[in-house]
Amino acid sequence: MDNLPHDPIMLFSYVNTMLRDRYESLQQLCDDLDIDKDELEKKLMKAGFIYNPETNQFR
Repeated sequence: MDNLPHDPIMLFSYVNTMLRDRYESLQQLCDDLDIDKDELEKKLMKAGFIYNPETNQFR
């Protein structure tokens, strides 16, 4: 996750943009970028954001 923004708000924005524009699921994004899905979800959860697979975005 070193290549992702460290600021939680910037990370939230970056991930949601990628999910909207390039990936059909969080798992696809994580697989493609070689990111640990659980670690990403935990980091964003600490900032108050939860992934919704139905909308394919964090809220």
